[in-house]
Amino acid sequence: MTDNDAQGGGSGGGLGFFERYLTVWVAACIVLGVFMGLKLPWFPQTLSRWEYAHVSIPVAILIWFMIYPMMVQIDFGSIKRAGRHPKGLIVTLVVNWVIKPFTMFGLAWFFLRVVFARWIPADLAQQYVAGAIFLGAAPCTAMVFVWSYLCGGNAAHTLVQVAINDLVLLFLYAPIVIFQLGLTELRVPYDTILLSVVLYVVIPLAAGYITRVRLIRTKGEQWLNESFLPRLKRFTIIGLLLTLVILFSFQGETIVSNPVHILLIAVPLTIQTYLIFTVAYLWAKAWRVDRTVAGPAAMIGASNFFELAVAVAISLFGLGSGAALATVVGVLEEVPIMLSLVAFANKTKHWFPEPEPAASAAGVAAAKATAGTRKQQRKA
Repeated sequence: MTDNDAQGGGSGGGLGFFERYLTVWVAACIVLGVFMGLKLPWFPQTLSRWEYAHVSIPVAILIWFMIYPMMVQIDFGSIKRAGRHPKGLIVTLVVNWVIKPFTMFGLAWFFLRVVFARWIPADLAQQYVAGAIFLGAAPCTAMVFVWSYLCGGNAAHTLVQVAINDLVLLFLYAPIVIFQLGLTELRVPYDTILLSVVLYVVIPLAAGYITRVRLIRTKGEQWLNESFLPRLKRFTIIGLLLTLVILFSFQGETIVSNPVHILLIAVPLTIQTYLIFTVAYLWAKAWRVDRTVAGPAAMIGASNFFELAVAVAISLFGLGSGAALATVVGVLEEVPIMLSLVAFANKTKHWFPEPEPAASAAGVAAAKATAGTRKQQRKA
């Protein structure tokens, strides 16, 4: 395993069969999910019973499948080194919390309340804008690990970015949403936010750490990197595809019954995604952030914590509301768009400097030996 592989989340070895045709599998799973929601309504009805605080436990389990393999790859000692390169953290924090929520609100209001006013009733447009607000105030937490993995991102630095954004989210999500909705009496369900963070980040992170430590002790790091991790990679893609089937089975009837409105809602959401990625990516390029940090830093803001946004929309406005539909459209358009941004990031890696190689064990030993020799010479 090369230094770049270690830092890039296991990107070495090329794309496998699933990764190479991922867009096809995503489209097939979306269609399958909608079909199951329409023709097999017992399936989403059964799964919907397994939720707590509006958080779907089956979806959480599948997200574990996505994130756990990447958590096992992380050398947790390298997390300490992530703070030495703060530019990526500054980019994601400023873009996610100073720029993104307000560009999302502005674009959604302009298109849904002004440009598309003749096709969308005013009260329904207001709910659609509310759904966009829920998405814009929630930068990606779970799925960004998938995007980071696919573009060869630094897994340890991605983890730090996600952890810091989660802390900020706990304090700023409610105030931003309340301010933009203009409803001071709005109650944002903090139990949903906290449970989402625990399920989607804390649990897979702890499981990955324990697995890595135990396997290195019993099998060695070489066995972990060359035997265990390659077999584990496929679970990330499988988890993503099964998650899409479940999410779209929940909303199959809603999607089919509102095709025109879905297209109209998708316009500002799509523009927002590409806009935020462009701002963060070009900022990282201007600051010469290394390629394994630049991609994930841009993708955290470009994608959304849609699991949280959907849960909040349902808890505040109801399952059949326009706000809930807008958040579902966010899921519908996000995955294909993010895959296009992953492809773009992979084609533009040469825009960014390579990461500094970690010091090898041999180099460290040599440095210690040299220092010892010099010390003996001084004594002599």
